[in-house]
Amino acid sequence: MQTEHIAIAGAGAVGCYFGGMLARAGVPVTLIGRANHIDAIKRDGLYLERSDFQEYVRVGADTRIEAVRDASIVLMSVKTTDTETTAAAIAPHLQKDALLISFQNGVDNVERIKRATGIDAIPTVVYVAAAMGAPGRVSHYGRGDIVIGDVPRIAAVFGDAGIGCRISDNVAGELWTKLVMNCAYNAISAVTRSRYLLIKDNPLSRDVMRDLVTEVVAVGTAAGVKLPSADRLMDAALKLGDAMAGATSSTEQDIARGRLTEIDSLNGYVSRRGKELGIPTPVNSALYALVKLLESPG
Repeated sequence: MQTEHIAIAGAGAVGCYFGGMLARAGVPVTLIGRANHIDAIKRDGLYLERSDFQEYVRVGADTRIEAVRDASIVLMSVKTTDTETTAAAIAPHLQKDALLISFQNGVDNVERIKRATGIDAIPTVVYVAAAMGAPGRVSHYGRGDIVIGDVPRIAAVFGDAGIGCRISDNVAGELWTKLVMNCAYNAISAVTRSRYLLIKDNPLSRDVMRDLVTEVVAVGTAAGVKLPSADRLMDAALKLGDAMAGATSSTEQDIARGRLTEIDSLNGYVSRRGKELGIPTPVNSALYALVKLLESPG
């Protein structure tokens, strides 16, 4: 069987981590991203740091979105704020039978891609804690697995590379479950500059987490999504805090770097959807407002 060629549009922490793991396993990978990262990767390779190994991985790298034309699978790992523009840039260069995979936070990216391009992208739930420490250097802090529907090509390439890949017949529910986890931690981590374990262990912030989780489940259920109970998802959130103890959220990392966050697709999305459905979301709405204030210039 012919080897899949993977292009990753968005060579940030998530894209570089999974791209590095796939390339390390021998999968042809091209990372597409900003010049400072791409130049370092071309020169030295991608430096991948985990608790069990630290090494340079040789991987293809390009700044041009046209580089997706050689790929049979394209992972779109850009911020949700860039969903439509990136999908539109990819579309003219996508091979006829290539798969476009949304490797993003949020629950509505595939619908937005469809509206922008007509492409039926495949939703994927990604769990990993990683950060770019310097150009071309990615550090891993926890997990590193995905959840996807019954798409054998994706399951095979990730499974063969030793990356956890679970098949689900309820991907919408899985996306909302990830949204629950993001809403439970991301904004609190950003506002308080705290790591996950501290948020989880502090009784006051844990109570805020519980309110956040309860609101997201109420909105998702009202939207017709099949979700576990709020209690079960709160238990899962606490376990995630242990598994990613030393991590801060991607929202916190964006605020620290002076970048726009994805909060509009996280707590902000829950706030907006709640209003549409008549479900109160006071805690999600408050944290959304606080993160947007931190985003504001000056």
